[in-house]
Amino acid sequence: MSLILNSVISLGAMGLLFGSGLAYASKKFAVEVDPRVEAINEALPGANCGGCGYPGCGGLSNAIVAGEAPVNGCPVGGAETTAKIAEIMGQTAQEGEKTVAKVICNGTCNNAKEKSEYYGINDCRAAALVSGGSKSCQYGCLGLGTCVNVCQFGAITIKDGIANIDKDKCVSCGKCLEVCPKSVIDWVPYSQEVVVECNSEEFGKDVKSKCAVGCIGCGMCAKACPFGAITMEGKLAKIDYTKCTQCMVCTAKCPTKAISGELSKRKKAVIEEDKCVGCTICAKKCPVEAIEGELKQKHSVIEDKCIGCGECAKKCPKDAIKMK
Repeated sequence: MSLILNSVISLGAMGLLFGSGLAYASKKFAVEVDPRVEAINEALPGANCGGCGYPGCGGLSNAIVAGEAPVNGCPVGGAETTAKIAEIMGQTAQEGEKTVAKVICNGTCNNAKEKSEYYGINDCRAAALVSGGSKSCQYGCLGLGTCVNVCQFGAITIKDGIANIDKDKCVSCGKCLEVCPKSVIDWVPYSQEVVVECNSEEFGKDVKSKCAVGCIGCGMCAKACPFGAITMEGKLAKIDYTKCTQCMVCTAKCPTKAISGELSKRKKAVIEEDKCVGCTICAKKCPVEAIEGELKQKHSVIEDKCIGCGECAKKCPKDAIKMK
């Protein structure tokens, strides 16, 4: 009996000793956590997708508080999350248009030619290792869905042999860009409809022999753009989205239809006569001389000439022009 009692007393004493030691250590060596880190963690959506470049939401929270990441560093949360984090950090949220992932290839089964049949693993990276894949164009989307598999938000589907991204579901995490072996996915502004849907760097003759809608590097779009938004990088047209007004002149001029844009949806300028004071600013700013009217007279739009760029509406001091 005494042996059992001694054992209980010994174990109790040891427990008390070790417990006291741990309690002391937790106080002595405690790492103070900035309360803003916890607050930002609660504000983040908790997706832990890694799209911000940090190991999960916790990593991003620490980086924001340390000043190593911006308050809009979370690609999933959007403007609402950015505003909350900015408030926690005592900053003003910078508003800007969201960028989304976009497949810059229109080499569908009907448009692009195949050079072989692929029977291996259903993965674009594996297929690319076998002579660059089955498609004749080595720069085109292989359409085996590797990007679909990494997208946690169901934003990508395979349609007619190429990947398609739903921009409303895309959270800009960048996972699809990382896994694409052809680098055929790029960032574009959310509202951008006019995009060069080709990634080929080959000569026009070779492009034409492999894809019906590839960019052949003719440069007609660059010459036609009234705003200097298109340049030729090598043999491929590139659009500067900060300059592009989406007037779709390039879309209309492109001989291979490699530039997206629905011409049927192109808007036209409409002048509200009761507001027009005839200042002529709109006529001076129109790049295609689609507005007529003398000084101090009501102006009108020559509809056939209007390209829907909206420059006149932006410059009108009386807000007398609407794009419809």
